[in-house]
Amino acid sequence: MELREVIGNRRSIRYLDPDRPVELEKIQCMLEAARIASHFGNNNAAQALVVHRDTATDEQWSCLPSPVGGFQMKMANVVILWYIHLDAMDEAGKRLRELVHCGALGYGPDRFEELEKTLVPLFDETAEFLKLPGMVDMDMGQAVAQATLMAFEQGLGTCCQGSGDWSKVEKAFNIPENCRIVVAQTVGYPLEDPATGGQRPRLPFEKLFQLNAIDNPFPRSPEVVEELARDRMLQEPATADNAEREAEIEALRQKYNLPGAGMI
Repeated sequence: MELREVIGNRRSIRYLDPDRPVELEKIQCMLEAARIASHFGNNNAAQALVVHRDTATDEQWSCLPSPVGGFQMKMANVVILWYIHLDAMDEAGKRLRELVHCGALGYGPDRFEELEKTLVPLFDETAEFLKLPGMVDMDMGQAVAQATLMAFEQGLGTCCQGSGDWSKVEKAFNIPENCRIVVAQTVGYPLEDPATGGQRPRLPFEKLFQLNAIDNPFPRSPEVVEELARDRMLQEPATADNAEREAEIEALRQKYNLPGAGMI
């Protein structure tokens, strides 16, 4: 499958097969993709704890954020807890030196001296600030995105879940105070067809992106749109009262005895 098609079909899959185990080798492939994602300053603060239904304790599985995830948590075979390891910023100097040594940062014979005079002190002075939501969360997003693309490449589906209170999760998994959970990602084999129902609603391209000025929409080429549609990155937009989609989710609801409204 081409990357464009993977991206086009990569959307949240909420209906996962609870009876089909997910191979840990495929989860490893997701984590390998996340590990090599871009991290500012090479800090590697984005990390993950995998919760495997077959081997996790009842306490661990039951503590996952069901009030938000609801039936999705119940149907998933794997849940990945993505978290920020805040202490990573305390080793910023070491990580920056690695970049210089391998030729990824700086140039010229004085680059090592310049690093110690400029970037290392700057990162050391701002370490506490850099631990706050911002740059490290952007890195987390890139890591999760690459892991998600790898999941879809392997025939898996995923969906990210949040929580207003991670305390039960932190207790069940002994998450230390210097780690901050960002999101829980359900993983499993899809029961739903990624193409059924069409592309989920999005704001118009022109409202989201600009060129050189905030009031100047980025020009959208129809030729580019046509090319991406041919490559199946872009799908027909979803419509209200889609009979095919309604039949699909109703069949899943009945087969797996899912709760009423299906929102939680």
